[in-house]
Amino acid sequence: MPRSDAESARPTETAEHYLEAIYYIAHEGESVRPGGLAEWLAVSPPTVTVTLHRLARDGWLEVAGDRSVTLTPEGEAVAAGIVRRHRILERWLVDALGLDWAAADLEASRLAHGVSELVVGRIDEQLSHPRSCPHGNPIPGRGDVPADLVRLDRLRTGRRATVSRISEVAEHEAPQLLQRLGELGLTPGRAVSVRAPGPPLTVEVGGRPVELEAAAARAVWVATAD
Repeated sequence: MPRSDAESARPTETAEHYLEAIYYIAHEGESVRPGGLAEWLAVSPPTVTVTLHRLARDGWLEVAGDRSVTLTPEGEAVAAGIVRRHRILERWLVDALGLDWAAADLEASRLAHGVSELVVGRIDEQLSHPRSCPHGNPIPGRGDVPADLVRLDRLRTGRRATVSRISEVAEHEAPQLLQRLGELGLTPGRAVSVRAPGPPLTVEVGGRPVELEAAAARAVWVATAD
């Protein structure tokens, strides 16, 4: 059933949360399924099923026969806009207001669905149009995740690399992860190498060895030096 003009103008805030979650999961290369969305959004599986049916009816997404979920071009555009706001706000909260990146991620989640495009545009200008959020994930429309990145837990012992980005899915599954990685200095641009395979994984960061639990190592994506 086609959407009315009012419906096509902008989805509800609930719909935005679904579209944003689907975007994050899909852009990590993972299959999006109702069970995963229920966990991500902290709602019951029946609620997810009903909402996905409504969003599919309104043209924001499609649900395949195997129950995997994909965004339509309209849904992708809306989700990318939300993610853009979120990541620009994160950048502003860290760079201009001095919040740590874990607090900035939480605050940006609260602000992204309510702030106007006018305000986000002015913040973006003030920041000289950054290309990524503080965690290294690209702002939609300003580049893609490099295809040749390697997860830190799969980096060969002794090979040098540079931290590129932190997984959005891993961040969501373990909110304390960002604080832990920040404390260890595992931030985008930092040189790293694996000293000893785990568990726990021993990694050299800034000339000092640190031990990483499996979840933290899986969350960090690096660019190898050769």
